[in-house]
Amino acid sequence: MKKWNQWRATKSFLFFFIAVGMAAGFLYYRLVGCATGTCPISSNPVISTLYGGLFGFLISQILSDTKQPSHAAEKNRISEEPGGPEEK
Repeated sequence: MKKWNQWRATKSFLFFFIAVGMAAGFLYYRLVGCATGTCPISSNPVISTLYGGLFGFLISQILSDTKQPSHAAEKNRISEEPGGPEEK
């Protein structure tokens, strides 16, 4: 049950930022837009909404604290422990 709650909290964090990004993309289309229709992102509401969702996803990944340590960082941590491979 604990894993389910952690998964749900992580995914709700992700979906929240994607939804906010999509809303911001649509608002950008409505408020700023493109008068001539030659702007590739802001001239189409679907494209600007999708780009907003993409930016929301990217921001959620930057702000998430659930990142796993890299393999190299784990290897360095093990080698720095007392009695590690360096003391042989």
